[in-house]
Amino acid sequence: MDQASLPPHVLIFPLPLQGPVNSMFKLAELLCLSGLHVTFLLTKHTHSRLFRDTTTACHLNRYPGFRLETIPDGLPADHPRSGDRVMEILDSLKSTSKPLFKDVLTTGRPVTCVVADGFLGFTLDVAKEMGIPVIYSRTLSACCLWIFYCLPKLIEAGEVPFQGHDLDAPVRSVPGMEPFLRRRNLPSFCRSSDLSNPFIQLCMMESQETPRAYGLIINTFEELEGSVLSNIRTLCPNLYTIGPLHAHLKTKLRTGPKAPPPTPSNSLWQEDRSCMAWLDAQVSESVIYVSFGSLTVLSSEQLMEIWNGLVNSETRFLWVIRPDLVAGSKKWVDQVPAERGYIVSWAPQEEVLSHSAIGGFLTHSGWNSTLESVYEGVPMICCPNYADQQVNSRFVEEVWNVGLDMKDCCDRQTVEKIVRDLMEVRKDEFASSAEKMAKLAREAVSEGGSSYHNLVRLIKDIEAMDS
Repeated sequence: MDQASLPPHVLIFPLPLQGPVNSMFKLAELLCLSGLHVTFLLTKHTHSRLFRDTTTACHLNRYPGFRLETIPDGLPADHPRSGDRVMEILDSLKSTSKPLFKDVLTTGRPVTCVVADGFLGFTLDVAKEMGIPVIYSRTLSACCLWIFYCLPKLIEAGEVPFQGHDLDAPVRSVPGMEPFLRRRNLPSFCRSSDLSNPFIQLCMMESQETPRAYGLIINTFEELEGSVLSNIRTLCPNLYTIGPLHAHLKTKLRTGPKAPPPTPSNSLWQEDRSCMAWLDAQVSESVIYVSFGSLTVLSSEQLMEIWNGLVNSETRFLWVIRPDLVAGSKKWVDQVPAERGYIVSWAPQEEVLSHSAIGGFLTHSGWNSTLESVYEGVPMICCPNYADQQVNSRFVEEVWNVGLDMKDCCDRQTVEKIVRDLMEVRKDEFASSAEKMAKLAREAVSEGGSSYHNLVRLIKDIEAMDS
């Protein structure tokens, strides 16, 4: 087949962290199912973790137009690549991968369009130099992204950095969030007293970088974050809201001409599926699922407070405790009482949240986890740590009314009370609100829904670039 008759060719470059990689793999599959060809660019480190078994590779082989490329991230093999050292990953990628990225674009079949994580700004410089359009993709919530865009305004108003220690003081310089936004709901780096903080500087660049791209893909849906999205459109009018991506992909596969294959989790951690049999033996909506995602690190003291709060609540729980979840000594292992709980090092989260035994989700409020919970109609308890998690947790409680925000508190008394509130005292209230939001999410990704239409528009726009 000659080059002119081939479908458009999209190169996707995610931030090499669990959440962005998982989300953008779903996007890649959606593009392949729509007839486009996709090259997915991973760092070598991420590739080695993702493909330690053949499940993901076998699944992707069903798409003849899909291929993988890898580049080094420039970090030593023993670098933890954890949440508190994300800036080191970004800095290394910029210095190491920028010239290699140009090689990828110039080798092999011509690229129609680049879809890159918005934090990888160097991709736009390289691609524009070669005349290739770039669409940024953000795997954060729109509400957090809007705060990033408003950082210059927050700094000008003197609301960042903070003066004093009152985390409940209102924040007035984020349009649309004035009635409910508090200091504690801003991304954690806003608590820094130093404006040269690299995260502050990086996120301030967002408002300058995003308008340079052809458009912006956000993993959300209009009915969830519509008011925030209308504000973002003042800066970047060409938005493609096509989420929840995981649900959009499942819906597309389910309505296709063939029986859908089982989709891999795209997890960088080895899943322990024994928890599914344990859930099968539990009463409907009786279990709270506990997971702090792939990057959060707790102290042993924090873990023991949460554990005792869960046990004291008398609620059964399934807890994901990664090998690197707890910092420092492993002495906490001997202190953990084996009551009412089931522990795994990693779980098939989408399956867990869709299980009938799950009645709540104690979460770090990462965006993928939040969307997965919203889609399944599972009420949340939010225990945020950094990045978009603080503002996500505020929206869960104050705007969407689908859960409760622990607000920086994780002592055992608080955990016990908030679990009882979610699972017993206010169970019907949250279940009703969560089901209403889940219905909107299902409609968004179904034929005729907002995310469905936006995906169609994205495909048409990419096809037009190739004409």
